[in-house]
Amino acid sequence: EQPVAAQSAVTSKGDKKLFVAGIIIGALVMAIVMVMVVLGITRKYTRKYIEEGTYISGSDSVLDEATVLKIEELQSLIEDKSIYDIDRSELQKGLIDGFLEGTGDKYAQYYTQEEIQEQMTSYSGKFYGIGVVMGPDDNKNVYIHKVYADSPAERAGFREGDIITKVEDQDVTGLSLDEIVAMVRGEKGTAVNVTVYRQSDGQEYVLTPIRDEIKQIVIEYEMLEDTIGYIHIEEWYDTTAEQFEAAKKDLEKQGMKKGLIIDLRSNTGGLVDACVDVLDVCLPESPVVYIENNEGRRISYNADDPEEIKIPIVILTNGYTASASEIFTGAMRDYGRAVTLGTKTYGKGVVQSFFYLYDDSAVKFTTEQYFTPNGTALDGNGIEPDILVELDSEAYYDKENPVDNQLEEAKKYINENY
Repeated sequence: EQPVAAQSAVTSKGDKKLFVAGIIIGALVMAIVMVMVVLGITRKYTRKYIEEGTYISGSDSVLDEATVLKIEELQSLIEDKSIYDIDRSELQKGLIDGFLEGTGDKYAQYYTQEEIQEQMTSYSGKFYGIGVVMGPDDNKNVYIHKVYADSPAERAGFREGDIITKVEDQDVTGLSLDEIVAMVRGEKGTAVNVTVYRQSDGQEYVLTPIRDEIKQIVIEYEMLEDTIGYIHIEEWYDTTAEQFEAAKKDLEKQGMKKGLIIDLRSNTGGLVDACVDVLDVCLPESPVVYIENNEGRRISYNADDPEEIKIPIVILTNGYTASASEIFTGAMRDYGRAVTLGTKTYGKGVVQSFFYLYDDSAVKFTTEQYFTPNGTALDGNGIEPDILVELDSEAYYDKENPVDNQLEEAKKYINENY
């Protein structure tokens, strides 16, 4: 019995020690909890703890722990202290915009689902809008480069040269061309209020076109005197090559023999494939452009059709002749198939690619640099014209007797040299 009693006594003493230890540990835990609560209260306005499930990537990622915590702190501060109503979706979009801006790629852009649908629709050549071609001017304002005939814009009173200042009372100064285009386009049959500044009289006008289906005519052409043909390529879309070839064939039927003037002034670019397809009509089988990605991998694009335009060609260029238009100009000049006339081109020698994100939004950023067949890199350089002719703007916009002096010089060059 004594051994049993002794064992019981030892167990009882051990329980007391454990009990006392438990009290001490419990007190320490409570103290730690109180400290954490106090810290949480004092940091109420400077830190919002990461919610369960928040992903924090490794230290080599932009979204490391410190950056995520900083964003959370900013959100908490803004929500608690800002006098403005904060749109959470706009904050999220701003994060992505800022991420792309941080790359230093001036062509990088984020598109919501709606915006990317609009962008892809424009490249297809079919959309609902007002029927204008917009472009940036020297001061980065978006102006009306062209008004389509019998379009909602023409009926509403838009004129070439009008600068867009507001869309539905929203100031669009500083917005990108793509953003303004997206605001102007919309559902068929709906009205849109567009405020324009008319440079000719210094007045602002509020115009209200009714959106309609716009047949994207990107090629305009006519037969000039002396059997000289004229083709103006406004955009590089899916429909451009088909329209160009139809225009060429029609001009040939009308007797085009002495020469062809291809007008690329203010054509700011578009689809590289569309440009290559038009070069396929103009040049014999040959490489027309090659691109290199960030790893130096080279992809060459070729003209595959053995048919070509054999009559003399003059290409009209200006400071807004850019991107795909420079690919076309560079290839034609490298092969000695065209003379360029006008002013120096823009100098955009890089290619942007679209990438869809998980929610069908998308980003566009620069992925390749392109080179002419002779290996000339145009980005930041542009193409100096063979014949420098500045546009006489006053004569060009004369209401009584408009004269395109660059076009006149192109006709003169063909007549005097061929």
